[in-house]
Amino acid sequence: VQLQASGGGTVQPGGSLRLSCAASGFTLDEYAIGWFRQAPGKEREGVSCISSSVDSAYYLDSVKGRFTISRDNAKNTVYLQMNSLKPEDTAVYYCAANTMRSYCGSIYPAYEYDYWGQGTQVTVSS
Repeated sequence: VQLQASGGGTVQPGGSLRLSCAASGFTLDEYAIGWFRQAPGKEREGVSCISSSVDSAYYLDSVKGRFTISRDNAKNTVYLQMNSLKPEDTAVYYCAANTMRSYCGSIYPAYEYDYWGQGTQVTVSS
């Protein structure tokens, strides 16, 4: 079982990135999938969660209207489209699978997620 996060990079404020989370060894569409981030010196925080039902998602307040989580079941991949990026979005971003839940009533704390990707760096700087 493995999650592979990719798509990070360096962009200017106002720019966009799309992160991908590809799974192998299990089927992502059976579980709630979350994106988390961790900035230097800060705790890991939940950014978004998508339910196994594709039209149900949950977002951190500070990213609502700017970030969109989605999934492509045929590719066994979950995406995080990030628009209007701000310097405070700078962090290592991780995707994770919560195999105990299929619905996102919230992002849920990190300890509930049992499979994690390796992280991808997002830097927003002018």
